[in-house]
Amino acid sequence: MRGRVAWVAAGGAAALVLTTATGAHAEGRGDIRVVKTVVNGGGNVIVGTSKTIKYPIDITVKDDSGVKGLTHVSTYSATSTDSGFVDWDGTSCTKKSATTSVCRATMSVTPAWIPGYSDGDANKTAGVWQVNATVQANDGDYWISDRIALYKLKRAAQLTTVITPAEVAKGAKVTVTGKLSRANWEDLKYHGFTGQEVKLQFRKKGAAHYSTVRTVTTGDAGKLSTKVTVTSAGSWRWYFPGTTTTSRKVSAGDVLGLKS
Repeated sequence: MRGRVAWVAAGGAAALVLTTATGAHAEGRGDIRVVKTVVNGGGNVIVGTSKTIKYPIDITVKDDSGVKGLTHVSTYSATSTDSGFVDWDGTSCTKKSATTSVCRATMSVTPAWIPGYSDGDANKTAGVWQVNATVQANDGDYWISDRIALYKLKRAAQLTTVITPAEVAKGAKVTVTGKLSRANWEDLKYHGFTGQEVKLQFRKKGAAHYSTVRTVTTGDAGKLSTKVTVTSAGSWRWYFPGTTTTSRKVSAGDVLGLKS
């Protein structure tokens, strides 16, 4: 094992998940149950190479005596055997009724710790993750609930757009280039993401929305390049829809002007 391992978590990202009742391998005592779980408000958790990411897991718990709280929360890859790298920072519970409370577990992941949590390639842990939790009632009932939510932890992407030249006459051709890269959790740097379909989009000056012009596949080192014929002034950008393991990304628009 390279580096430290924490028992509290196994890290996740966050897509949405609601599950009813007990989860896949639940056990315990009494009638306390997890009835709903939502990770990060239903969105994915996106992790890059430096910034610590914090996100909530909201767990709705029900028992006839009322809810005391959570005694354990963990999250880890649903497909990898490597240990996880998300820490459980603490929990607060909000009483909704005499029998039901929503307990929010705050989770965090610090990229600098990720390489030490995996015997193999830490990047393989990106994708679908699961949540486990142990809940406790006021009357002593408890329930160990496994797989109460599934969600996605993704590697952050970066995307650039450059137009050359920046001003041309109507009917001329310009070259639109860019680069798609994604976070590598082993060396904590961004590397080009090859073989990915990226959409080139254009927004005419004064228009509200972008429209897709064509789709281009990233080449060596994640590079993008295509030529387009200019019909009007406006802004060009690249759009990457993301994958199961890599985040969606839209580049900043690059403005193209028309010579008068």
